[in-house]
Amino acid sequence: MHEQRIQQRFIDSADLSYQWAEALARPTAQATQALLACVTGGGKVLVCGGGAGAALAQYLAALLVGGFGRPRPELPALALGADAATLAAIARRGDWADALAAQVRALGSPGDLLVVLSADGQGPGLLRAVQAAHERDVSVLALTGAGGGELARELRDTDVHINVPSESAAHVHEAHLRVLHSLCEGLDQQLLGDEENPP
Repeated sequence: MHEQRIQQRFIDSADLSYQWAEALARPTAQATQALLACVTGGGKVLVCGGGAGAALAQYLAALLVGGFGRPRPELPALALGADAATLAAIARRGDWADALAAQVRALGSPGDLLVVLSADGQGPGLLRAVQAAHERDVSVLALTGAGGGELARELRDTDVHINVPSESAAHVHEAHLRVLHSLCEGLDQQLLGDEENPP
């Protein structure tokens, strides 16, 4: 019985991916262009998230710096909130919710891109990070689920929003991972050209 449930989980995930493919393709393509404009224009990518989104943020930063499918030059990316010493220093000031925003204010410059990952689009720390990005003329790419929540309402017309149409955090995170891979693959294609023998 347990194996059948595992198989069904994979089948359900594939079904959802198929359903969402059309809805997520256009914003993912727009996000790829935003990433490309940032890194080719001399900007850097700042990435943050809440909960499991924070782990995905670190993963994206690692892919941008270390590469995805093909060898390419390193791209400037940094996962905010991953440095315990910096977080402790900011928290000592008494406002934990400002930890990510403080890093955006310290590191963000016009031409940079802030990528925010949140399954439900909530969280005061993420909202403040987006507000700080806008104060610094930093564009925002938001990956959300559950309609986008408060985070979606903070976005400007010049920002990019990829919203997974699901209330399930697990499904949203799965879709976000697929989107991150698509972003990196699209970025490689734009920077390096088409592969002669793609996998």
